[in-house]
Amino acid sequence: MTDNPSFKLNVTDGAARAGVVKTGRGDVRTPAFMPVGTAGTVKAMLPESVAATGADILLGNTYHLMLRPGAERVADLGGLHRFMNWPKPILTDSGGFQVMSLAGMRKVSEEGVRFTSHIDGSRHMLSPERSMEIQRLLGSDIVMCFDECPALPAPDTAIAKSMRLSMRWAERSKAALGERSGHALFGIQQGGLNRELREESAEALVAMGFDGYAIGGLAVGEGQDAMFDVLDHAPAMLPRDKPRYLMGVGKPDDIVGAVKRGIDMMDCVLPSRSGRTGQAFTRRGTVNVKNARHANDPRPLDDTCTCPACRNYSRAYLHHVFRAGEMISGMLLTWHNLHYYQELMSGIRDAIRDGRFLAFESEFHARRAKGDIAPL
Repeated sequence: MTDNPSFKLNVTDGAARAGVVKTGRGDVRTPAFMPVGTAGTVKAMLPESVAATGADILLGNTYHLMLRPGAERVADLGGLHRFMNWPKPILTDSGGFQVMSLAGMRKVSEEGVRFTSHIDGSRHMLSPERSMEIQRLLGSDIVMCFDECPALPAPDTAIAKSMRLSMRWAERSKAALGERSGHALFGIQQGGLNRELREESAEALVAMGFDGYAIGGLAVGEGQDAMFDVLDHAPAMLPRDKPRYLMGVGKPDDIVGAVKRGIDMMDCVLPSRSGRTGQAFTRRGTVNVKNARHANDPRPLDDTCTCPACRNYSRAYLHHVFRAGEMISGMLLTWHNLHYYQELMSGIRDAIRDGRFLAFESEFHARRAKGDIAPL
């Protein structure tokens, strides 16, 4: 595989966009939701099952894979695609967000971040150069620049300092990745909730030149309204002909709102994490199968859904296996949630292509407003 990933924007509907990211391992239809396979697996799912939901691409993580089993070991075993039996594209997070979340276990400098492993207490350094080396060893199709991602709220002075450090790290990341046949490199815009800092970051990244651009530093405690306020202007600061990736988002209504504002790619652990804790996403909102009202309910989670959980099992059964602590509960609910997310993305893409995205958005919110108590 030698083709460098590229982006084709096919159609717009307002700020919403539909296109395709072409890679040597297959096309990624956008807007796209990327299931998270942090440690080389989407929890409770076989790779074939993830593909069956309609996912075109997965997200892996530099931080977790460098600690266990180790990037060099993965490379020796044929790369991450072969290692985890996923032949389609993979995007890897740079590890910056994870090491920044290790409060009291890290020290940031111009060089990078020295941190203590949460697994065994071993000491490590993650720098832009090491992050690029790890992602190249993993064989990522889309590589992310190493950045700092401060939690919000934070003073603008702290956000500005962090953003400018991330921009210097972005320049080093690009230089370190060097010749990159088969790999796309995305820069990450930072700047918190400050429009001027976002603009400064975007200008710096565009001057460097990347294959795509992520909007980072959101979904870190600021709330949906504040996130949407940033997305009302941040995507337009980035090149129109490159993919725009909103990192770590999110809930179904976050996704619809982000697409409305010009976002092409998203990822989040929510579908799988919620599945393991008894929560299912449906067109009428969320269903908590642990609730007693489902104990005698013969209905599926959603009678329009074609996933295995809805085709073959009742709410009563899903309630029972969750209460009994059976592994099949997390397996079925995760499959359902990932299927729902991919059906949502497919519906969004169709609506954009047909020039009816605003009608789709209105219908989406109207269904959810009715809630789950009413008969499906």
